[in-house]
Amino acid sequence: QVQLVESGGGLVQPGGSLRLSCAFSGGTFRFYDMGWYRQAPGNQRELAASFSRGADTNYADSVKGRFTISRDNAKNTVSLQMNNLKPEDTAVYYCYARRVIGFRTIDWGPGTQVTVSS
Repeated sequence: QVQLVESGGGLVQPGGSLRLSCAFSGGTFRFYDMGWYRQAPGNQRELAASFSRGADTNYADSVKGRFTISRDNAKNTVSLQMNNLKPEDTAVYYCYARRVIGFRTIDWGPGTQVTVSS
């Protein structure tokens, strides 16, 4: 029932910025912790940024200080602001919604490609 749709990916040069957005529908937004995974070819899936326990934020060491996750509870969206991008940030970025009240579920968006290259 939950549907997630990412947008904002694309090609950017090293040092540039992108802002990803994820639109949530089909559930009660406040029941879900939201976050962003990423996966590059040949690499393990990595949790880049996430919310937990409502407003707490968590970041992978590789992105800390460069990425910022935010959520807009009025619009049921989650965003990922990515600054000072590096080639190693190249990956498919997936938005997820993890239900933390009642029955535990997790849902995923289809992903959006981010390519950092000169």
